[in-house]
Amino acid sequence: MSSDEDEPCNECIRVDKWDGCAVKNALDDAVKNILIEKYKTVESHRLMDIRLGICFTSVGAAMFALLWDYLHPFPQSKPILIACVASYFVLMGVLTFYTMYIERGIFVEAYQDNNKWTISSDMKRFEDEYTLSVEYSVGGTTNEAKLSKSASKWFTEEGDLINSKFEAEVSRLIESLKKDKKNK
Repeated sequence: MSSDEDEPCNECIRVDKWDGCAVKNALDDAVKNILIEKYKTVESHRLMDIRLGICFTSVGAAMFALLWDYLHPFPQSKPILIACVASYFVLMGVLTFYTMYIERGIFVEAYQDNNKWTISSDMKRFEDEYTLSVEYSVGGTTNEAKLSKSASKWFTEEGDLINSKFEAEVSRLIESLKKDKKNK
């Protein structure tokens, strides 16, 4: 996938280069590490906490139905079971809506001073095109930049991520957004 002159680091992540999900996850993790370690941002877990809250509530409804059915056997517990099952399916619908329309592939939100970084990615199934979208918000204004390249540019034949090459591209994207904000 990459030329022989690019050597992966000893600590690089090795993935099966034919597994698109593994490649995307490795690149997402590398972007997250770059943003947090190199740019000294603080990660926000708000999106994940909301998702976990929805899941916890739906599992709580299922557990309540189980407990109620144990304490009050079936014919007596029928209305409660119907309500709990219906609430579970409604909450799963809410979770699906939340992940599709609110999270939209966002894998990290981070803050630096009063500035917000929102980063999402996309990699279609059976394709090697990795698209990275970075939003940088200061005050009420938001700038966005995208990087779209073949993931093979950043991996060796063995499936090792070439951190230096990938970090250079991501850093260039981040710096362009920071520079745009300074010029405005």
